[in-house]
Amino acid sequence: MGGLTLQKRLAADILKVGETRVWISPDHMEEIKNAITRSDVRRMIDHGYIKAKTPKIKKPKEKSKRGKGPGRRKGARGARSPKKKKWMNTVRPLRRMLKELRAEEKIDVKTYRKLYSQVKSGTFRNRSHLKLYLEQRGILNETGT
Repeated sequence: MGGLTLQKRLAADILKVGETRVWISPDHMEEIKNAITRSDVRRMIDHGYIKAKTPKIKKPKEKSKRGKGPGRRKGARGARSPKKKKWMNTVRPLRRMLKELRAEEKIDVKTYRKLYSQVKSGTFRNRSHLKLYLEQRGILNETGT
Protein backbone atom coordinates (compact mmCIF):
# COMPACT_ATOMS: atom_id res chain seq x y z
CA MET A 1 0.00 0.00 0.00
CA GLY A 2 3.02 2.26 -0.36
CA GLY A 3 2.61 5.66 -1.98
CA LEU A 4 -0.99 6.19 -0.86
CA THR A 5 -0.36 8.29 2.25
CA LEU A 6 -1.69 11.47 0.64
CA GLN A 7 -4.86 9.74 -0.59
CA LYS A 8 -5.37 8.11 2.80
CA ARG A 9 -4.95 11.41 4.60
CA LEU A 10 -7.36 13.22 2.27
CA ALA A 11 -9.90 10.39 2.44
CA ALA A 12 -9.71 10.36 6.24
CA ASP A 13 -10.33 14.09 6.28
CA ILE A 14 -13.27 13.84 3.85
CA LEU A 15 -14.84 10.82 5.57
CA LYS A 16 -14.20 12.36 9.02
CA VAL A 17 -12.47 9.24 10.36
CA GLY A 18 -8.92 8.37 11.36
CA GLU A 19 -6.39 7.23 8.75
CA THR A 20 -6.42 3.69 10.14
CA ARG A 21 -10.13 3.41 9.34
CA VAL A 22 -9.70 4.23 5.64
CA TRP A 23 -10.04 1.19 3.36
CA ILE A 24 -8.58 1.36 -0.13
CA SER A 25 -9.65 -1.18 -2.75
CA PRO A 26 -6.65 -3.30 -3.86
CA ASP A 27 -8.26 -3.76 -7.30
CA HIS A 28 -8.17 -0.03 -8.18
CA MET A 29 -4.72 0.91 -6.87
CA GLU A 30 -3.50 2.71 -10.02
CA GLU A 31 -6.60 4.90 -10.27
CA ILE A 32 -6.37 5.80 -6.60
CA LYS A 33 -2.64 6.60 -6.90
CA ASN A 34 -3.45 9.13 -9.65
CA ALA A 35 -6.09 10.83 -7.45
CA ILE A 36 -4.10 13.71 -5.98
CA THR A 37 -6.75 16.34 -5.30
CA ARG A 38 -9.61 16.33 -2.83
CA SER A 39 -12.15 16.20 -5.66
CA ASP A 40 -10.33 13.16 -7.15
CA VAL A 41 -10.44 11.39 -3.78
CA ARG A 42 -14.12 12.36 -3.37
CA ARG A 43 -14.81 10.73 -6.75
CA MET A 44 -13.03 7.54 -5.62
CA ILE A 45 -15.22 7.50 -2.51
CA ASP A 46 -18.35 7.92 -4.66
CA HIS A 47 -17.24 4.99 -6.87
CA GLY A 48 -16.71 2.89 -3.73
CA TYR A 49 -12.96 2.44 -4.24
CA ILE A 50 -12.28 4.12 -0.90
CA LYS A 51 -14.47 3.44 2.13
CA ALA A 52 -14.49 4.00 5.89
CA LYS A 53 -14.16 0.82 7.94
CA THR A 54 -16.61 0.26 10.77
CA PRO A 55 -15.25 1.32 14.16
CA LYS A 56 -14.01 -1.37 16.54
CA ILE A 57 -16.14 -1.75 19.62
CA LYS A 58 -13.98 -1.46 22.70
CA LYS A 59 -14.91 -4.05 25.28
CA PRO A 60 -13.61 -3.85 28.82
CA LYS A 61 -11.10 -6.65 29.34
CA GLU A 62 -12.20 -7.36 32.89
CA LYS A 63 -14.86 -5.29 34.52
CA SER A 64 -13.73 -6.18 38.02
CA LYS A 65 -10.30 -4.64 37.51
CA ARG A 66 -11.54 -1.30 36.23
CA GLY A 67 -12.13 1.81 38.32
CA LYS A 68 -11.18 0.43 41.69
CA GLY A 69 -7.99 2.36 42.29
CA PRO A 70 -7.41 4.70 45.19
CA GLY A 71 -8.51 7.69 43.12
CA ARG A 72 -11.99 6.23 42.70
CA ARG A 73 -12.59 5.29 46.33
CA LYS A 74 -14.70 7.37 48.64
CA GLY A 75 -15.06 6.36 52.24
CA ALA A 76 -12.85 4.32 54.51
CA ARG A 77 -11.92 0.70 53.90
CA GLY A 78 -14.44 -0.37 56.52
CA ALA A 79 -17.20 1.56 54.74
CA ARG A 80 -16.64 -0.12 51.36
CA SER A 81 -16.62 -3.63 52.81
CA PRO A 82 -17.90 -3.49 56.37
CA LYS A 83 -15.78 -5.10 59.08
CA LYS A 84 -18.86 -6.77 60.50
CA LYS A 85 -19.55 -8.52 57.18
CA LYS A 86 -15.97 -9.80 57.11
CA TRP A 87 -16.31 -11.01 60.70
CA MET A 88 -19.59 -12.77 59.93
CA ASN A 89 -18.05 -14.48 56.91
CA THR A 90 -15.25 -15.78 59.13
CA VAL A 91 -17.18 -16.76 62.25
CA ARG A 92 -20.28 -18.41 60.78
CA PRO A 93 -18.46 -21.20 58.88
CA LEU A 94 -16.26 -21.87 61.93
CA ARG A 95 -19.26 -22.19 64.23
CA ARG A 96 -21.02 -24.40 61.68
CA MET A 97 -17.92 -26.62 61.53
CA LEU A 98 -17.80 -26.90 65.32
CA LYS A 99 -21.48 -27.91 65.41
CA GLU A 100 -20.85 -30.58 62.76
CA LEU A 101 -17.88 -31.96 64.68
CA ARG A 102 -19.94 -32.08 67.89
CA ALA A 103 -22.86 -33.77 66.09
CA GLU A 104 -20.50 -36.39 64.63
CA GLU A 105 -19.06 -36.83 68.16
CA LYS A 106 -15.52 -36.03 66.98
CA ILE A 107 -15.27 -33.47 69.77
CA ASP A 108 -16.94 -33.55 73.20
CA VAL A 109 -19.07 -30.74 74.65
CA LYS A 110 -16.24 -29.44 76.84
CA THR A 111 -13.88 -29.11 73.85
CA TYR A 112 -16.73 -27.60 71.79
CA ARG A 113 -17.29 -24.85 74.40
CA LYS A 114 -13.57 -24.10 74.62
CA LEU A 115 -13.20 -23.89 70.82
CA TYR A 116 -16.44 -21.87 70.51
CA SER A 117 -15.05 -19.18 72.81
CA GLN A 118 -11.75 -19.23 70.89
CA VAL A 119 -13.67 -18.69 67.64
CA LYS A 120 -15.48 -15.80 69.28
CA SER A 121 -12.17 -14.24 70.31
CA GLY A 122 -10.91 -14.42 66.70
CA THR A 123 -8.21 -17.04 67.25
CA PHE A 124 -8.85 -18.80 63.94
CA ARG A 125 -8.63 -17.18 60.49
CA ASN A 126 -10.66 -19.81 58.64
CA ARG A 127 -11.83 -23.44 58.69
CA SER A 128 -8.49 -24.85 57.56
CA HIS A 129 -6.74 -22.93 60.34
CA LEU A 130 -9.13 -24.45 62.89
CA LYS A 131 -8.63 -27.91 61.38
CA LEU A 132 -4.85 -27.50 61.61
CA TYR A 133 -5.14 -26.46 65.26
CA LEU A 134 -7.25 -29.54 66.04
CA GLU A 135 -4.83 -31.86 64.24
CA GLN A 136 -1.79 -30.38 66.01
CA ARG A 137 -3.47 -30.84 69.41
CA GLY A 138 -4.35 -34.46 68.52
CA ILE A 139 -8.09 -33.84 68.74
CA LEU A 140 -8.91 -34.84 65.14
CA ASN A 141 -5.91 -36.79 63.82
CA GLU A 142 -7.30 -40.21 64.82
CA THR A 143 -10.35 -39.73 62.55
CA GLY A 144 -8.49 -38.04 59.68
CA THR A 145 -10.91 -35.15 59.15
